[in-house]
Amino acid sequence: MADDLSAVARFLYEAGTLKNTARTGWWMAGVKQPESVAEHSWRTSLIASIIAKLEGADPARAAFLAVWHDTQESRTGDVNHLGKRYSPAADPEAVTADQTAGMPELLASTLQELVAEYEGKDSVEAVCARDADKLECMLQGLEYKAQGYAGAQRWIDNSRARLTTETGRRLAEELLGQDPLDWLRAALGEKG
Repeated sequence: MADDLSAVARFLYEAGTLKNTARTGWWMAGVKQPESVAEHSWRTSLIASIIAKLEGADPARAAFLAVWHDTQESRTGDVNHLGKRYSPAADPEAVTADQTAGMPELLASTLQELVAEYEGKDSVEAVCARDADKLECMLQGLEYKAQGYAGAQRWIDNSRARLTTETGRRLAEELLGQDPLDWLRAALGEKG
């Protein structure tokens, strides 16, 4: 391969920091050790593929968009909504351009276009990925609430209100009607 992959290798190390980057908004709900950005992005990608498939969109494209949606936070950290009132949010497209500088042009342009598509809601897959982001936050809130963090209700309500796809709204209703351990009871054949 003729292209220099040193910038790609550096980015892979950088992306690894997302495994240790906490989703800071949960601290306001009292969660001492909230999920990481990487954990959030992983489940968001799964949800995006599900929503997209059920919405008649390309599930692989929606998951691809979702997996990259917060990669900029390796440089900016996770700035919660209150923090954004005091500190202007970094432009995800500009951060991505910096992150991909020096990468082979084909890869850099693909990633820059991907982030622009997500941010601009420029496709049905981007809309599905954005709904997945909200639904994952709601789902995490339901799990934290079940662990005793009553303050998570605010995140549940706000995330639910921001859903735009029919599938996202239907999934939200299903999640609200279940206990986070219902999957285990069903797997074990226990009656609810």
